[in-house]
This record gives sequence, structure tokens and C-alpha cells, in this order.
Amino acid sequence: MKAKVIVPIIAVILVIAGVVAYFVYSGGKTDPTTLKVGASSTPHAEILEQIKPILAEKNITLEIKVFDDYVLPNTGVEDGSLDANYFQHRPYLAQQNDERKLHLVEVVGVHLEPLGIYPGKTATLAELKDGATIAIPNDGSNEARALFLLEKLGLIKLPESSAGDYNITVKNILENPKNIDFKELAAETVPQALKDVDLAVINGNFALSAKVSDTVLERESPDNNPYVNIIAVKEGNEKNDAIKALADALTTEDVKKFINEKYQGAVIAAF
Repeated sequence: MKAKVIVPIIAVILVIAGVVAYFVYSGGKTDPTTLKVGASSTPHAEILEQIKPILAEKNITLEIKVFDDYVLPNTGVEDGSLDANYFQHRPYLAQQNDERKLHLVEVVGVHLEPLGIYPGKTATLAELKDGATIAIPNDGSNEARALFLLEKLGLIKLPESSAGDYNITVKNILENPKNIDFKELAAETVPQALKDVDLAVINGNFALSAKVSDTVLERESPDNNPYVNIIAVKEGNEKNDAIKALADALTTEDVKKFINEKYQGAVIAAF
């Protein structure tokens, strides 16, 4: 074989060997990447902290931005100041996309936070008196979610057509036999109202933050529950390698074990 043929062949072999060596000795690491993820403090940011070492092995630095509201994490992903967020469930994302003209999509479902009813001035559901006050979240799908739970417990009656309608509010209540006065509040402020109301319907993450989760009277069933909390990104970024690594890291057996052991039913792994 002529030398001028041998040289290109050797060059190709060396390139292939170099690529193989790279993946063997780098563990498949990619170029350094920083992922900025918006999250609620509890449990989302706590769960994200668990996967920092996993992502670091892949040359991905996870930067967690904590938010205490339900708007900025979505607008941040929309405008590109965040790469992803982890704070909301599927119905809320759908509603926000519609209302705010966002273009966000789900990457993976991670956990469920069963909505719960918590005691305020009234200790139990059985003791709830006529004219009692119940605080509920006022943000779109979570208000509907609270009303569905209260209907299941027999405290109110909603139209049959409202099943699965995440836009219903207290105005849709057909029957209110106990004449309950509903106090509609921003979800993050509902725990603070416990001292002023008889009962409160609180999102699981805010119940954990307020350290009242162990006082819950009733929780949503996790069976066929649509309110799975998800990783969301701007449409078109869901196949990004770093985003895929984030999703994979969040759905490992180690993360499932962490969730189930730490939160004792207030948060449930959904994978």
C-alpha cells in the first residue's frame, strides 16, 4: 500500500482513538454548562440540591434560583433568564400558558404534593360550624383543586359539568349547606391565615414551609392525581442535553428514596 494512502488511514484511526479515549477518561462529560433552574424553596429546591453532585459529574453546574411566588419562575423561563423551572403542576402550567401567552412545555413529572385541609380555629372537620371560614388558594387551578377536595368531603356541591375544569371558582358553588365563608388568598399566604380562619386548604409545599404538614386533617388521594409537579422549559429546549441530564437525575431511585423518607407522605415521588 502506498504511503499517501496509509497516512490518511492512520489519521482517521488516531481521531477515533482520541474520541474513545475522551469518553473513557472523562466519563462522557460534556463541555462545562450552567443550568439556571427556578424553584420553590420546599420541597423543589431541596430535591434539586440532591442532584447537584450527579450533574457535576457531567460538567453541569446547577444554579438554583428560589422564588416565593407562582409567576416569576414561568416568566423567567419564557424570557430566557432561567433555563427551566420546577415548582408547578400540569394544570397550572396549561393555564399559565393560556392566560399569559407563554410557550412552556413539560419535560418530566417528578413528584406530587397532595393538597390538604389544615385546622385553624376549628380542630376537626366534624366540629366545623355553620358560617365557618375556610381559606383557599386564589390562583386558578389551585382554587379549583381546593373546591374539588371540599366537595369530595361533602362540604359543598359543584356542577357536574365542572369535573376536570380548572377554572372554576367559589362562584360556581351550587350548594353550601354550612354557609361557609371562603377567604381566597395567594397560595403562599394561606398558612399565615390559619390563626384567623376555621380551616385552610394549603398546597403541600407551603404546608411544609410553614411546618404544619403533620397537622393535616385530609389530603387528596394520589391515585390518578393530575397535579404532578414537573420540570418545565421553553418550547424547543426540551431536547437539550443538559435538560435531559436534569430530568434523568431527578428520576433516579436515590431521589425517590429521599422524597419518600424526608417528606413522609406530604410529598410523593411520581415516577
